[in-house]
Amino acid sequence: MIKNTIHSVLLLFFLIGSSFGFAQEEETIEFKTNLSKNKLGINERLRVEFTMNKDGDNFTPPDFEGFRVLMGPSQSISSSWINGVRSYSKTYSYTLAPTERGTFTIKQATIVIDGKTYKTTPAKVEVTAAVDKPSDQMTAEDIADENLHLVAEVSKTQPYLNEGMSVVYKLYVSPSINVSNFRPLDNPTYNNFWSQDIPVTSYNVKNGTYQGKSYRYVILKRVVLYPQKSGALEIEPLSLDVTLEVPTNRRDFFGQPIYTQTHKTVSAGKRTIQVKPLPTQGQPSDFSGAVGSFRFNVSTSKKTLKATESLQAVVEVEGKGNLKLFQLPALEMPGSLEVYEPEYNESVRTTLSGMQGKVSNNYTVVPSFKGKYPIPSINFSYFDPQDGTYKTLTSDEINIDVTSGPLESSGGNVSITSSNKRPIQATGSQFHFIKLTPNLRPIQETPFFGSLQFYLFFLSPLLLIPLAIIFGKRREAIASDVAGNKIKRANKLARKFLFKARKAMGEKDEFYIALEKALHNYLKAKLKIETTEFSKEKIATLLLKKEVDSETNDGFIGLLKNCEMARYSPFSQVQMQADYDKAIEVISALDKQL
Repeated sequence: MIKNTIHSVLLLFFLIGSSFGFAQEEETIEFKTNLSKNKLGINERLRVEFTMNKDGDNFTPPDFEGFRVLMGPSQSISSSWINGVRSYSKTYSYTLAPTERGTFTIKQATIVIDGKTYKTTPAKVEVTAAVDKPSDQMTAEDIADENLHLVAEVSKTQPYLNEGMSVVYKLYVSPSINVSNFRPLDNPTYNNFWSQDIPVTSYNVKNGTYQGKSYRYVILKRVVLYPQKSGALEIEPLSLDVTLEVPTNRRDFFGQPIYTQTHKTVSAGKRTIQVKPLPTQGQPSDFSGAVGSFRFNVSTSKKTLKATESLQAVVEVEGKGNLKLFQLPALEMPGSLEVYEPEYNESVRTTLSGMQGKVSNNYTVVPSFKGKYPIPSINFSYFDPQDGTYKTLTSDEINIDVTSGPLESSGGNVSITSSNKRPIQATGSQFHFIKLTPNLRPIQETPFFGSLQFYLFFLSPLLLIPLAIIFGKRREAIASDVAGNKIKRANKLARKFLFKARKAMGEKDEFYIALEKALHNYLKAKLKIETTEFSKEKIATLLLKKEVDSETNDGFIGLLKNCEMARYSPFSQVQMQADYDKAIEVISALDKQL
């Protein structure tokens, strides 16, 4: 009886052990994704956990498209024995912030367990508009959201076409957080605007208010805009990646809050500008697009001169407005005055209130005949956005008196023409009689052999020998003249780069690099120095010692300054042409004085 009982107990234990081992062998491996929520606002946070019931290797997370990783991965392991059964869990956790609204998929994560690769099931998440009170606990990112703001301040939201406006980008920072660094992620492109940046040389922290609260702020970017199209125009946002330190709930030994570092992307937001078209009612026929407040003047360097002498006629507009964006009115000259293409001059500075200064066309005029020539008055029309009306300015008529020179056959009646062409006038007797008593000589034939030409031809090789010797010695002397050769090479390089600058007209960087090299090589050739090692002040002093007049000196230094400024400022085709012509003029003047 006892023996049978023992056999029964042993059989029971064997069956229990076999079933336990079989259960262990049949345990399934799980690898899954758990989301804190399937729907959240764009200002909320999402917690994603990848959990497995058996340890593995080579865990690879998904790319989290549409989200930014704030924290993670963090690992947690749980292991326990309950009633002889072992449970195991390992979790990789991430905290994510949405970057935009929409429906996104948390893609598959992978891991290798016992030599096999397991993948999670993709999960969909819907990101909606911002919610008033996020359900998440306040994280460092949440604190940054409430205490850091990037604002674009626009001076005018409804400007006229071609009326100046400014945009100032300010970064507001609450006193409770600190900014350690920032970098631009996306600079705005000002489509349909003429734009010019006003450089910010230093970031000065100032105190101010934002939405009724005290903040510190710094100006990051300033730009002046002139709309080139009417209607609704968008200014794209400026985006920054900011590194900042925010306080935590923990305190140090002295009771001061402990800060943690985080990153935040801030954006100034897209701004829409409603640009008003210029009124068509009352628009003058000669209106060329000038918008602002201007003064207009036409003047000449002299009013009395002789024929073949020259004078300068200047058409000038001065004031505040879109000075670089309209055409100056053209002078109408009498046909007997020879007029050259005008030289465009520009003296304009750009501030937050817009362009200020003056632009002018300088005409060189040369009279060919004696007489009195009137330069008639011309009109300049512009639109004043302050009054919302068009205004027309008229120049005074100027009379030019040519006191001496040949007379026109027209008898002094001078016609006005815009093409400045005139008919050919006879300045003397154009036809002559045939000579009745020509001085003719008989043709004499002289034999070549024994003539002077024969002996010269025969002895010419002997005469060429000493010339060859002299020429060879001259070449050796030139080759041995190292300094002279350097001057020639520098002079050649100056001409080469000047030619290269003319070919690069319209390409700002290439043009001004070539022009600067031409100027330095020219001085190197003339003064036998390396001017690239000199500052502009030293070059000016050196030219002054060489008795170069102040006008030529200032012109040369001004060209060097323009070459430097071109790296940071936009230069027009007209400005490039003016600088090229000025370089020719300055080099010609230096040739006469050095």
